[in-house]
Amino acid sequence: MKRSKRYSALKEQVDSTKVYSIEDAVRMLVGIANSKFNESVEVHMRTGIDPKQADQQIRGTIILPHGTGKEKRIAVFAEGEKQEDAKAAGADVVGGQELIDKIKQTKEVDFDVSVATPEMMKKMASVAKVLGPKGLMPSPKTDTVTVDIKETVEQLKKGKLSFKNDTTGNLHQLVGKVSFGEEKLRENIEAFVQNIKDNKPTGAKGEFIKSITITSTMGVGIKVNL
Repeated sequence: MKRSKRYSALKEQVDSTKVYSIEDAVRMLVGIANSKFNESVEVHMRTGIDPKQADQQIRGTIILPHGTGKEKRIAVFAEGEKQEDAKAAGADVVGGQELIDKIKQTKEVDFDVSVATPEMMKKMASVAKVLGPKGLMPSPKTDTVTVDIKETVEQLKKGKLSFKNDTTGNLHQLVGKVSFGEEKLRENIEAFVQNIKDNKPTGAKGEFIKSITITSTMGVGIKVNL
């Protein structure tokens, strides 16, 4: 694949054979980010798990120390007083059966994450084919099926993230914006990596984390030793 002159110039500033300390890697990432917009920063982790094995799945949640810099629109599927709790906590979209019917009819969604009370889940089966492929179906595994709507929405507004490995067993996670600066980015990256280490799947064998790379939206990958 042919790369732009800009990308090639950035590539020359990073030694692809070297694994950098977190301090040097973040300093370099921030230093070479030269786009006209505020680039996002991501962590990419290559693991040694077998994604086909149920006991080797990597899945969890985390609230990064400094958030991600991206505001998420939150939808809550609930009824009665739980709707009032959702609105009080700052949910962007709140509804019950009427919201489900709207999604079923239009096939359109205008939110980034959804939360539901347990009793709403059976009713939401009719829109599973719409929400599921988009990763928007509430799930107990991501703490988005709950009776405590207020606390859940508040945590999501603070930047609570759900993550899981992809089909190749690797992880890709947004951890902030270049404008955060070196210290906040470093603390977010360290928190995410430590969370993954602390939640190593019980069935994982051999080397768990094989490599960690950080990059900005328009930047190049920088390998990190963590």
